[in-house]
Amino acid sequence: MLQIGGLEVRFDDFVAVRALSLAVPAGGAFGLVGESGSGKSTVLKAIAGLVPAAAGTIRLEGQPLGRRRDAAFCRTVQMVFQDPYGSLHPRHTVARTLAEPLLIQGIGQREPRIAAALEAVGLAPAFRYRYPHQLSGGQRQRVAIARALMLEPKLLLLDEPTSSLDVSVQAEILNLLARLRAERGLTYLFVSHNLAVIAHMCERLAIMQAGGIVEEVPVAALASGALADPYSRQLLANSQGYDRQAAHALAAAAAVAG
Repeated sequence: MLQIGGLEVRFDDFVAVRALSLAVPAGGAFGLVGESGSGKSTVLKAIAGLVPAAAGTIRLEGQPLGRRRDAAFCRTVQMVFQDPYGSLHPRHTVARTLAEPLLIQGIGQREPRIAAALEAVGLAPAFRYRYPHQLSGGQRQRVAIARALMLEPKLLLLDEPTSSLDVSVQAEILNLLARLRAERGLTYLFVSHNLAVIAHMCERLAIMQAGGIVEEVPVAALASGALADPYSRQLLANSQGYDRQAAHALAAAAAVAG
């Protein structure tokens, strides 16, 4: 689904992403982890066309992407941001927020699509009339996910979608994302600083430091500790978000929420 080769992103003289390469298979879930400032979110923004790439290639379903993202790209790739309140227009109702992608793309039958999207993310029809300030954090993120689904994309770029939520709501959102992926055959590129979340959601992950990937491993390597790079081992050891008990607790909470 997604292939990145030698990606470099610069902001003036600062190199935010350097020589980054990865591949995400169709239907797979790939995680990017690392400390703050390691370049994880910048990679997603480069894919989405929100920041320009200074070098490298990005291929979507085998086709190289140019500097601009066209309507076809937006129908294939959507992004869910970390802060659901900041990504939703404060003066737009939920219905208007969900209708906007359809209006931009010139897609009709908006009312049944809005109703179906709300149902898909577990929100009652009455939520269509609410504004972001009338929603909880978890409800706002459900609206953001619903908006990302409006154009029926194949790939979702998920930028720490649960980091601002408490543990119980986090489990509900992760359950929702897992269900949507299974039902719709979605592909995920999932950024998180929480290794337990990545262990729960992804099959493979890449560990980033200073804009580059230091190691790419299957998720099972987190549980076994089979990490070769010293930085990766230090990140695992210092992480308060990942150990076997935390992973099991998250999975148990997700099961209860489901």
